[in-house]
Amino acid sequence: MAKAKFYGTGRRKKSIARVYLVPGTGNITINKRNIDEYLGLETLKVIVRQPLVATETADKFDVLVNVHGGGYTGQAGAIRHGIARALLQADPEYRPVLKKAGYLTRDPRMKERKKYGLKAARRAPQFSKR
Repeated sequence: MAKAKFYGTGRRKKSIARVYLVPGTGNITINKRNIDEYLGLETLKVIVRQPLVATETADKFDVLVNVHGGGYTGQAGAIRHGIARALLQADPEYRPVLKKAGYLTRDPRMKERKKYGLKAARRAPQFSKR
């Protein structure tokens, strides 16, 4: 590891996460707050840590994250995507493990746009015979 910082951008729904991996002890900092403060649900914390657990690097890197947009679930997915990409920068040999687990794939599911004549993307106005 010649460089000290590894960078990855993660995206999910409306969320964008800028992730930096720095050699360290395994601290995860999101928007200058600890992961436990920022993410309330335990499942979201597990999602964020998945790439580190898969590559067995949970205690080798400190994770610094700037994330904005979307809700907590989307942000957790974006952080996971960013961590996976940053791990590839750190060591390209992690690619098969991360690819097989599906952490490198950008989830394409987005909110569908509202169409004219409808109340929402697919929700039609209430029908009445009379």
